Amino acid sequence: MKEYKKYFILHASPEDVYNALTNPLMLEIWTGEPAQMSEEPGSDFYLWDGSISGTNVAFEKNHKIVQHWYFGEDAELSEVTIKIHPHEQGTSLEIRQTNIPDEAWENMSEGWELDYIGGLQQLFEE
Repeated sequence: MKEYKKYFILHASPEDVYNALTNPLMLEIWTGEPAQMSEEPGSDFYLWDGSISGTNVAFEKNHKIVQHWYFGEDAELSEVTIKIHPHEQGTSLEIRQTNIPDEAWENMSEGWELDYIGGLQQLFEE
């Protein structure tokens, strides 16, 4: 199993970034796909029309999101922690994902950088 950890700068306030990550309507806008999201711990979520799915674990408004992501029916859970920090250019976003199956690591890291962060950057730079 592998781990992914990286920091990204987004040109938006921490409040706007948090809203883009937790508001289902905002998620649909920047992903371009149906999404289900709730800030209720224990609730299920899905993004990109189910390509990413899991359970919401914890929320600290405008600061932190913890989720469990699923890798297939029999795979172990992967924990994703997203920390949102104020930064002089807007927001520093810290992404940490643990327990990534070796065979999924390259696809997962590429997905974070191109799709997830790329979509957020595009949203806030328009």
